[in-house]
Amino acid sequence: MVTLKGKSIYLRALEPEDLQFLYELENNPAVWEISGTITPYSRHVLKKYLDNAHRDIFEVKQLRLSICSNEDKVIGLIDLFDYNPVHKRAGVGIIIQAEDKRNQGLGTEATRLLLDYAFSALDLRQVFANVNEDNVASIHLFKKLGFIETGLKKDWIRSGVKYKNEILFQKINS
Repeated sequence: MVTLKGKSIYLRALEPEDLQFLYELENNPAVWEISGTITPYSRHVLKKYLDNAHRDIFEVKQLRLSICSNEDKVIGLIDLFDYNPVHKRAGVGIIIQAEDKRNQGLGTEATRLLLDYAFSALDLRQVFANVNEDNVASIHLFKKLGFIETGLKKDWIRSGVKYKNEILFQKINS
């Protein structure tokens, strides 16, 4: 049986009380480069998003879950996106918001839980991740979990007046 509870964290569906967390995260310019965001989000827009967060992955091709500490505090988000049931694949994205919660294995634990769910409950064949080449922590996380670097997208992400490469990682469940 697949569980979304680990030793230090658990994953759960988004709730209305996550509005403030989402507002702070989505309006933090420091993470816009990895999320592809270029403008702030209003509370109203985020509330509407939360109101529709119950729609399932088969309908919206995405699953976003809150990463919660065992003390019931939301510390990050993890997503499956570009879900394709025909080809049995999806992308994965993760962010731990508070810097003091990073590099403690929480992202690894959350990703491992999501992968177990994706491969078992959703019967996915593969999961992929797109990572900026300078995101050392994410590169380490995905390699640690058995993802293989399979491609490089040159000058893929605009960062100010420069461009950055993006690495494609894949984990195939055989």
